[in-house]
Amino acid sequence: MGPTTSGKTGLAVELAQRLPVELISVDSALVYQGMNIGTAKPDAAILAFAPHHLIDIISPEQVYSAAQFRSDALRLMAEITARGKIPLLVGGTMLYFKALQGGLNDLPQADATIRLRLEDEARQLGWPALHAKLAAVDAETAARLPATDTQRIQRALEIWEITGKPMSVLCKETIDDKLPYRLLKLALIPSDRSVLHQRIATRFNEMLEHGFLQEVVALQQAYPALNKETPAMRCVGYRQALQYLEGEFDLFTLREKGMAATRQLAKRQLTWLRGMDDTVALDCLSPLLSELALANITQFLKLPN
Repeated sequence: MGPTTSGKTGLAVELAQRLPVELISVDSALVYQGMNIGTAKPDAAILAFAPHHLIDIISPEQVYSAAQFRSDALRLMAEITARGKIPLLVGGTMLYFKALQGGLNDLPQADATIRLRLEDEARQLGWPALHAKLAAVDAETAARLPATDTQRIQRALEIWEITGKPMSVLCKETIDDKLPYRLLKLALIPSDRSVLHQRIATRFNEMLEHGFLQEVVALQQAYPALNKETPAMRCVGYRQALQYLEGEFDLFTLREKGMAATRQLAKRQLTWLRGMDDTVALDCLSPLLSELALANITQFLKLPN
């Protein structure tokens, strides 16, 4: 586990050279087909050497949830262990890790009628007004969501209308569905945050040089229904690219906004990691990273079941 640009894929591939593992991607962006450059998806050579499960499994028009990830991951983990190998989960979508280990909350399924009504209300009043509405019925959830997080505001209000209970309350009522595996949780934490920020800047510039905007245009042509509110287009970088292509700002601003959004993502990922228990923190900037990871794994595998 680790923030964006912490070297998770590189480490996983190194470990795949030395251990009997199969890789499972834990990344809410890599599930989408055709979204390659903007997600820093492992290239064909890497995937040929170290295949990743749960990459390129749905189109950008579809929705993939933490519940679906947990179901898919548990199935794959059972299949991998049955083959006598070790599941190695790698990625930065901390909600997926949390759902896998701790089980899921008994939240209601989406209600299309309520969602459409909330979207109409937002068009008339604006999302800040709906954020204020959420604050009146679920202050805890509203406090952690910015007024710009339209998807989560909508979901929290939807849950309130369906159940009559705040999402913050329901989220604490976790279903007892324990994971039937021992876990070694390796967290890649940078010893110098500024180096991570520099990596983010370098990666975003390289994405643009390698055709990121052309990728987004191709996605729009292939999937005309895509827009800034589509879950796939909420992935970091893609919304900003759409805004640029729609003429909302210039290329310089695109770079600034894209890098800022990626830094914010890394900050959220690190916050999640700090809140997790039983993690083994490894400095992702250390030249000995792979050796440190391998030593921890070797020791873990020697422990009694």
